[in-house]
Amino acid sequence: MSDSFTFDGVASIIVDDGAAGRLGEIMRDRFGLSKAMVVTDKGITSLGLADAAIASLAQTGFDPIVFDDVEADPAESIVLSAAQLATEQGVGLVVGFGGGSSMDVAKLVAILAKGEQELPDMYGVGNVRSSRLPLVLIPTTAGTGSEVTPISVVTTGATTKMGVSDRTLLGDVAILDATLTIGLPRHVTAATGIDAMVHAIEAYTSKIKKNPISDTLAVSALVMLGSSIVRACDVPDDLTARRDMLVGAMLAGQAFANAPVGAVHALAYPLGGHFHIPHGHSNSLVLPHVLRFNQPAAAPLYGALASAVGLPTEAPGDNTAVFIRWLEDITEATGIERRLREMKITEDDLPMLAKDAMLQQRLLINNPREVNEAQALEIYQQAW
Repeated sequence: MSDSFTFDGVASIIVDDGAAGRLGEIMRDRFGLSKAMVVTDKGITSLGLADAAIASLAQTGFDPIVFDDVEADPAESIVLSAAQLATEQGVGLVVGFGGGSSMDVAKLVAILAKGEQELPDMYGVGNVRSSRLPLVLIPTTAGTGSEVTPISVVTTGATTKMGVSDRTLLGDVAILDATLTIGLPRHVTAATGIDAMVHAIEAYTSKIKKNPISDTLAVSALVMLGSSIVRACDVPDDLTARRDMLVGAMLAGQAFANAPVGAVHALAYPLGGHFHIPHGHSNSLVLPHVLRFNQPAAAPLYGALASAVGLPTEAPGDNTAVFIRWLEDITEATGIERRLREMKITEDDLPMLAKDAMLQQRLLINNPREVNEAQALEIYQQAW
């Protein structure tokens, strides 16, 4: 842990059931009136999840327009199309409404609509030179934490992604409305929830930027998520469980935004890129195996997390095994697939995945134990 650190976060976080239906009123008091663009996907609009928020914007005088062409793992072309519409319409406020993909696109639209910098020039860490429009982020899943992170991931090729990481991407307001997550499919609840748990775990073990604030947030997140994820899967209309999942995912998002993730995410990305496995599910498939690999370097940290979530001490000085078993039990209880072979991945695919994982050096440098290609292959083999 560094003796000096910087912690950045979203200026305002609103946790309020039903707040999306009062979006116009909330925004008018903060930003004044302008044309507002709601960035979302067709799944959201077809289900009517955004209807109340859009109606509230219209009734308040924000003259909303809707861009609902966002897809999972959004391509550059989608980002640029949304930004062009925002520019043509003279948008003055951007609302990201949906999962991580919609919020990621909204972040970039808020910058690109200013016309001060091209998207390729932003890729990487700390490369945004532009100002941005006011930005409001409203998650409809409890997982990515994108509503409180300065990160946006864009698909740049058939199997490749690029990220923009810059504090300019931090929104002005994050609104957590648990009613929007009621009735999420079990598989989505499980995958996004485990994604958030991974954010908390990897932030707590982050090698370079781990700090007391991120640690506190990560522990709180893991406690909330671990105690509510199975309930949220089993009883999808349990508002308390849904709210705890949303808040837990937000806390984990703040933690990893400041203490970045490591090898779990690095090995998960090729699974999404090549086999289109949702990001959270990709994380869950490799999670226990990466933790076992990290055990020689991170056992005291895993032990601390085990104690935080109330697990009994099993081995003096090393409680990693009981912590991993707890995570595996949760994954099994949610019902999502746990092996790579169940995802139509063959053993012959594993060397390709290991090679691609090595491209994620911006993540691997944060891992508590160095990972080379041969070791990555072993981890994939254990997960297979």
